[in-house]
Amino acid sequence: MRSIKHITFIINPKSGTQSKENIPPLLDEMLDHERFEHEVYFTEHRGHAAELAKACAKRGDDVVVAVGGDGTVNEVARSLVHTGTALGIIPCGSGNGLARHLCIPIDLRKSISIINHCQIEQFDYGVINGLPFFCTCGMGFDAFISMKFAEAGKRGPITYVENVLKEGLRYKPETYEIVDESGTQSYKAFLIACANASQYGNNAYIAPGATMKDGKMDVIIMEPFDALEAPQIAVDLFMKTLGNNSKIKTFRTSHITIHRKEPGAIHYDGDPIVTNSDIDVHMEHLGIRIVTNPEAPEDKAEPNQLLNAFSDFFNNINNVREDIVEDLGKRSRKIQAINKVLLRKLRN
Repeated sequence: MRSIKHITFIINPKSGTQSKENIPPLLDEMLDHERFEHEVYFTEHRGHAAELAKACAKRGDDVVVAVGGDGTVNEVARSLVHTGTALGIIPCGSGNGLARHLCIPIDLRKSISIINHCQIEQFDYGVINGLPFFCTCGMGFDAFISMKFAEAGKRGPITYVENVLKEGLRYKPETYEIVDESGTQSYKAFLIACANASQYGNNAYIAPGATMKDGKMDVIIMEPFDALEAPQIAVDLFMKTLGNNSKIKTFRTSHITIHRKEPGAIHYDGDPIVTNSDIDVHMEHLGIRIVTNPEAPEDKAEPNQLLNAFSDFFNNINNVREDIVEDLGKRSRKIQAINKVLLRKLRN
């Protein structure tokens, strides 16, 4: 006779843009009650998911399911590392980067059915300045935007894009000194990302070849670029071809240290924090157990609000930066042609 597994669902009512009140009755309806007994908690404040998950791991729960976005997933997961309790994910956030990498459906019923299968595998996770991350971390523009997004008060992809478009063209790149096992290199960079998984979320693939089982992170250095080069970077980001762009430098390593001239923002799974000028990032090999999709279909980019917002930006780039070059009219036609290719491919 099979033993009954205990699953706890931790729901962040503020993640994403939709109400979570329908989730408990859906769990009562769909969960395999012959295999599982379950509890449901709603978080009440920042850090509450981590507190709840830590208590669940201590008492020996089989699975703790994060119901929310990447921030909620991070809170739950960091309390489960190096324990016998597995992480489950029901993605309900704005980006859902880790869920998308693991091919966990955004559809609630489909993601609950994956919990019913309860197939568990071990994966790597990363640590930046003592803070665990499971998808990506970074510094530079993406950390700066994460800070702006957190301050905005509103959630959702449109708020994110509004911040990107408002700040992107006037953000000043920094110079970073990077040390790994191969030596020391200096880069002027728009951003530096360290990726355990392949994407930020919303099918924006910062590290298309990343795997969560090799003990290494993909380090992505995005060199400074102008507004005329931005559309191609966006195309590459969503079409999984970023590594082919001349503005991108990538390598893999298990440990790096990074020095910048001044303290500033970093992010871990999209959550920003201000830290000092020295940054340490390393990987923990196979340190977290995660419920996975037994079918794991190939992830496919889908048109969404985020892409449409970028599309609007590129179509109106003449109004945004008329002062870039005198012949912008001629070059903007090239930008619009690139944008049409982007939309056509994303909608196929």
